[in-house]
Amino acid sequence: MADDASKTWVLTGSPENFAATRERDFRVIGIKERNHNRARTIAVGDRIVLYVTRVKAFAASIRVVGELYEDREPIWPGKPGNPDPYPWRFPTEPELVLADDDWVPAETLVDVLDHVARWPPEHWTLAFQGQLRTVSAHDADVLLERLRAAAGASA
Repeated sequence: MADDASKTWVLTGSPENFAATRERDFRVIGIKERNHNRARTIAVGDRIVLYVTRVKAFAASIRVVGELYEDREPIWPGKPGNPDPYPWRFPTEPELVLADDDWVPAETLVDVLDHVARWPPEHWTLAFQGQLRTVSAHDADVLLERLRAAAGASA
């Protein structure tokens, strides 16, 4: 379980990669080769909020429940014509998974998230380019609150 030292990460992925993660019941997450050093800083108990590209929405929160390991068996499709094996993996468990219709549009959080404030408002989508980043405790609270609210709205 997480403690005060746990971090919250935002992992950006395509709808196809999200579907592949869902097919595995959110029990494993993969990090790209180029993010190996960053992956090494993820710890058991950390939260990963899943941001879905093209849809530009937050869809789920998962928890890291085991140590980093390497596995190059293909799971996630990656970009067409440029597959990436996402070899740096963690065992995870779902914390909060929204129905597709309940995903939280990132645009509704542009004025609230500290992380997004680093970019001009008209270019807020730049905040979620690249696969993986940590967010502040404030942003973590906002994201989880919005995910919970969206889950409650559908219940």
